[in-house]
Formats: sequence, structure tokens, C-alpha cells
Amino acid sequence: MYDLIIIGSGPAGLSAAIYAKRAGLDVLVMEKSPMSGGQVLTTYEVDNYLGMPGINGYDLGMKFREHADNMGVEFLETEVFGVGKAEEGNGKTPAELIACENGREEGFRIKTDKGEYRAKTILAATGAVHAKLGVPGEEELAGMGVSYCATCDGAFFRNRVVAVVGGGDVAVEDAIFLARTSQKVYLIHRRNELRAAKVLQERVKNLPNVEILWDTVVDEILGEDQVKKASIRNVKSGEKRELELDGIFIAVGIHPNTELFENLVECDEKGYIIAGEDGATSEKGIFAAGDVRSKPLRQIVTAVADGANAIAGIQNFL
Repeated sequence: MYDLIIIGSGPAGLSAAIYAKRAGLDVLVMEKSPMSGGQVLTTYEVDNYLGMPGINGYDLGMKFREHADNMGVEFLETEVFGVGKAEEGNGKTPAELIACENGREEGFRIKTDKGEYRAKTILAATGAVHAKLGVPGEEELAGMGVSYCATCDGAFFRNRVVAVVGGGDVAVEDAIFLARTSQKVYLIHRRNELRAAKVLQERVKNLPNVEILWDTVVDEILGEDQVKKASIRNVKSGEKRELELDGIFIAVGIHPNTELFENLVECDEKGYIIAGEDGATSEKGIFAAGDVRSKPLRQIVTAVADGANAIAGIQNFL
């Protein structure tokens, strides 16, 4: 019976684990991947994490994990299949149920491919995944000109030619953001009108260094160790051509990894877990931190802060 089980070991989960150990909590971190770090592992260079300008994303993730290891954090590489309240469907008598001092039945069961585990509290640090185009070159050049975060990587493309793929709020915001420092920005959208808010549409259309390519899709991203071109196609005319680029930002959606918790906690309209600054969700004892949480900015630094705040909330709860 752990005080806390953290599901996920990206920056939020690792930060929480370190703070949990410092607080004297009996904590276990569950991670399905062979390596901790989350999305940061695929980031070629991180230039906006305080005190570590220009660090390789993989190295930063390894430093986070090394810190946790040095603190004696217990890790379990496992796939989590289900999360539920301890008293639900376990076939046990009330005397056998997990109870706190005031007699309330509480606690959670976590089902994994390595058995069932119990915890007084759970921290959801499962992150989010960016939707991908699924075209040749995308995976191979990830972190080498292919990016899913303009605010993270835009500074590397100052005075360069870049493209943004998408037509929603995030894509248009990315194009506006990149236009401030990039020489040229192509906004590639598969339809003939944008889905973004009208005010954003007006702003992007009035930028002199932004060109919108309507009814267009990317068929392939080209380059050796760096993005050089994108093969694009007009879906109406069928016309194909190659676009010379230094970078391509893919903004076709992001999906929070909330499947384990969707029947337990309240989520917003986009599927993110609604949780306050203390990480507390609508279900007492379940907390959320990092990209899985509903919030305006998703960066490494905010994920790390979420982890620390969540432990303060968990301590108060316990």
C-alpha cells in the first residue's frame, strides 16, 4: 500500500517523485516506456529551460531520471490497464477495505501487466501526444527540423523559412508566433478555409511574411540530417511540388493520455483533466500534473512546476 503511485515519468512525474521522496512519502513511479523523460526525449535541443540553454532533450531527460534515481525513487516498468477505487468490485468485506482514520473507505487499485497495486493517492502524469501526419520523413526528421511545438523550437529558425501544417487555433497561433522572427512562414491547410477563431484568421492573413497554401497536404518531408524540403500536393488540382524549408511545425491536434481516468475525473471539452494548481481533480485522492492537465501553457518548466505543486496538494490531502 503506497502513499502515492505516479503514472508516467516525464518531467512532471519525475519532479513529483523527487518532491515526494523529500516529503517522506512511500512512492512508486509506473512507466510503460523503457526510458523516462516523455516527449523531451525526442527534442533535439532545449533552449528555454532555466540554467541549461542548448541542452539536448535526451540528455535533459536523463538528468531528470538520474536525479530521481539518486533520491532512491522506486520505478516499475509496466503497462497500466486500469485505475479504480479500492472498494469497487473487489469482493471484499468492509473490514478488509482500505480505510483512513475517520473510517471512510478509500484508496485506489491500479491494474498492470505485472499485477495489481494499491495506493492512497494517484498522480496522473501521463502527458499528451501530438497527432502526426504519418508521412515519410516525419519520424526520421523529428527533432531535426520537424517540430510539434513552435514556442519550444521557434527560436532555432530565426530568419529561416518554415511551414506550419494545420488550420485550427494552434496552427494559426504558431504561424503568427513564427512570423515574428522567421523570414517566411507557409501555412499549409488541407481545406479552403481555416477553422481558427476569426480574430486569429484576420491577424495571420495580414502578416506580409505568411503565405497560406489552401487545399494542400504534405506527402513527404525530405532531408538527410535536417529538413530541406516538403513534398506538397493540391488536393483539388492534384498538382505536386517541392517546398524548400528549414523547418516544419505540425499542428494538427494533440491528444491527452486520459483514457485511464476518463470515468473517474472531470475533463474539459478537449479531454484534458481539470485540476487546480495543487493538482487536485474532481475525485478526491487523484491528482494531475503536466501536459495531461487543463492549462494554458504546456512546457517542460510548467510540467516540472506542476509536479512540485501536486506533491504539496497530496501532502495536504494525506
